[in-house]
Amino acid sequence: MRILITLACSLALVSAVYAQQENKQHKKKQTQSTQHGAKPTSHPAPSGGPSKRTPTAATGAQKPATGHTSTPAYQAPKGKRPQTANTAYRAQKAKNNATQAERQTAKATNTGQVNGGGKPNQTKTATTAGQNVAKGKFAQGKPVKTQHFNLSKQPNTAKAPPVKFQQGRHIQGSQNWQGQRYTVFRNYSSQWHNRNWWHNHYRNNIVFVFGAPYYWNAGYWFPAWGYYPSAYYAWDGPIYAYNRLPPDQVIANVQATLQQQGYYQGAVDGLIGPITRGAIADYQRDHGLYTTSTIDEPTLQSLGMT
Repeated sequence: MRILITLACSLALVSAVYAQQENKQHKKKQTQSTQHGAKPTSHPAPSGGPSKRTPTAATGAQKPATGHTSTPAYQAPKGKRPQTANTAYRAQKAKNNATQAERQTAKATNTGQVNGGGKPNQTKTATTAGQNVAKGKFAQGKPVKTQHFNLSKQPNTAKAPPVKFQQGRHIQGSQNWQGQRYTVFRNYSSQWHNRNWWHNHYRNNIVFVFGAPYYWNAGYWFPAWGYYPSAYYAWDGPIYAYNRLPPDQVIANVQATLQQQGYYQGAVDGLIGPITRGAIADYQRDHGLYTTSTIDEPTLQSLGMT
């Protein structure tokens, strides 16, 4: 009887232990199943790159389509590319516009256009002028009709002060003016003679401007120094005598032509003073002529007056 009771107790104890172990194993399997469902699925990276992990849902969920994996680090460079391209395009466009502006400026300079203030671009050099003279090339302006101006009989000496006589004076810089049409300037030398001498040499070729005598020779007017010892001259040098006009009318026509082209801002008075000579010099520099600062044949040809 004792043996039976002992066996029954042993069986009951073994059954309880076995049930406890079975309960533990079932709990362990549930835990492993949950962990397996939360574990991310690993996919091989294309072209040998680093592996990218895409989290999946629990067992039974659909896997994401291959090739649609994207990350913020990959999208950021994509977003910057259009901005970089636009910046480069704008920079290139600005560079092209600047180059075009430079070409237009260079073209305006070469064609001798005048700035808004009336001052010409002074870009021509003596070398260019020498080449033009050697080749006989000068910018030919539109023909200008000769006019007759009613000028004052008294000069404005404040605007065009008188020059003083210097025996044997030569025109400064004329030794550099090449060509036959500048020979008269290279050879000019101030000479003083009395009235009889001038009459004997240039009897029928003497005119009076502002009371001062000028003599005509080889197409130019020259001051007749000594004819009247107190005669007024604003310029000591040759003045080209186109159409045999007297010196004051030649000067007035040149002033009017330069005024129309924006080079001369003063009054048309027939005086070749500092202002007029400065305007002539500006025009000559701008048109590739020697800067004689006076009225010469190439300048009048360029102006369209001859």
